Amino acid sequence: MTISAQGYAAQSATDSLKSIQFERRDPRPNDVVIDIDYCGICHSDIHTVRGEWAGTRYPCMPGHEIIGRVAVVGDKVSQFKVGDLVGVGCMVDSCQTCNSCHDDLEQYCEKAFTGTYNGRDSIGGTALTHTMGGYSNKITVDERFVLTIPQTLDPAAAAPLLCAGITTYSPLKHWKVGPGQKIGVIGMGGLGHMGVKLAKALGAEVVMITTSPEKAADAKALGADAALLSTDTAAMRAAQSSFDFLLNTIPVGHDVDPYLALLKRDATMVVVGSVEPLTKINAAQLIFRRRHVAGSLIGGIAETQEMLDFCGQHNIVCDIEMINIQDVNEAYNRAVKGDVKYRFVIDMKSLG
Repeated sequence: MTISAQGYAAQSATDSLKSIQFERRDPRPNDVVIDIDYCGICHSDIHTVRGEWAGTRYPCMPGHEIIGRVAVVGDKVSQFKVGDLVGVGCMVDSCQTCNSCHDDLEQYCEKAFTGTYNGRDSIGGTALTHTMGGYSNKITVDERFVLTIPQTLDPAAAAPLLCAGITTYSPLKHWKVGPGQKIGVIGMGGLGHMGVKLAKALGAEVVMITTSPEKAADAKALGADAALLSTDTAAMRAAQSSFDFLLNTIPVGHDVDPYLALLKRDATMVVVGSVEPLTKINAAQLIFRRRHVAGSLIGGIAETQEMLDFCGQHNIVCDIEMINIQDVNEAYNRAVKGDVKYRFVIDMKSLG
């Protein structure tokens, strides 16, 4: 038996997203079936649908920023009940046996985690061999990969926390960002604006580093203490060796040397935005100040729940623009142009 579902998917890299009927697996004893209310649009959705990253499986139904209500629970589910407000992020499975999984770092699963969409479906139960995401009316997920959404948060605006929120929270926590530190957030998009909010809530002095004077003003409205224009050579020179940590959210390959010069001795810049080659790193920038360049990928399930609880305590959500599912292709084009502040969220009830 399977569950009939409806959603929007692309049939090829050149095809637009269109309505389709498909099947979700019938819930196993440890599964939760969720009626989806909202799903955020991540830029990785666009890259995947359009075949800009290798390995897209079609039909491709994106969506890994999912908020909804529990509709059905399996016989052995212990953490959730029907009616609970829950979320699903970027993962729906992992091996659960490797060192990373044992350390609650499922995103680094040594056998590779299963993505919420476009992942190899190791569970089965439908005619498809890959996972289908949250641009749909329902989803079946193992309870270990379901998250509790704080009741204090606007559920629509909380949806992007499941990717943009945890992607920025995890490195801030891992590198122990907090009071007394000067933190630079590079890039003011979906990730960057969350980095500003979270770093500020953690007690740091936060500086938005951007090419845009307009975004510099927006960053201050979001809580940044200051802004630094990376196009201002004199200002960048004056800021050299003054930052304790840099969170780099630029989504494409770029020259990192101008940013490395901003770091103090022994400080770290963490790249979270770009999975493309960085075009230039001058090793002298690292050697003569013992600086570090690192990367970080989303967060494990336990840390994602910690992030959600933290956001609930501090009333942190994403700045969003709500759309109907019928407008998703236009939203993709606008997102590519940077015409959104700062994340689109789909009202999945618009499926009808």
